[in-house]
Amino acid sequence: MDAKELRALQTPLKERYRKDPGEAMSTLSASGTVGEEISFEVPTWNGVARAGLHPLTGGDGTLACSGDMLLQALVACAGVTLRAVATAMEIPLRGARISVEGDLDFRGTLGVSKEVPVGFGSIRVQFELDSDATREQLEKLIQITERYCVVMQTLRAPPAIAVKILSSGS
Repeated sequence: MDAKELRALQTPLKERYRKDPGEAMSTLSASGTVGEEISFEVPTWNGVARAGLHPLTGGDGTLACSGDMLLQALVACAGVTLRAVATAMEIPLRGARISVEGDLDFRGTLGVSKEVPVGFGSIRVQFELDSDATREQLEKLIQITERYCVVMQTLRAPPAIAVKILSSGS
């Protein structure tokens, strides 16, 4: 797909959303069910992902770790956004690789220390780009990619999360 084809796809959408902002709203969803042992099964577009304990919390490493899945979602979102932005900016990419690392102190999630937060303390994103574009063009590409990457922006400015309990028991 080139920039002209991308614009042809997105221009009518942008016009519709400018005219009626409510048309741009969508509720994405995910759900899952408890699995065997200590696991949870999450349907995905490509089959069921079975999530379990990370080896540093007692897992054996055979099931997906939700922390890894979060980082993978960041890679996927940044990658698709990078590709769309590069196309729109007409920056040819021969190749691109995005690597994400996150530092997690498992004492927090295991309740070993109340002073240690639960969750990632830091996340690093690295873009390796194979392109003849100038350094300035590549910096602008990454800047715009960061701005429009849904997962990155959600991690940077977390939304309010509401929790509700539904119980079929007493």
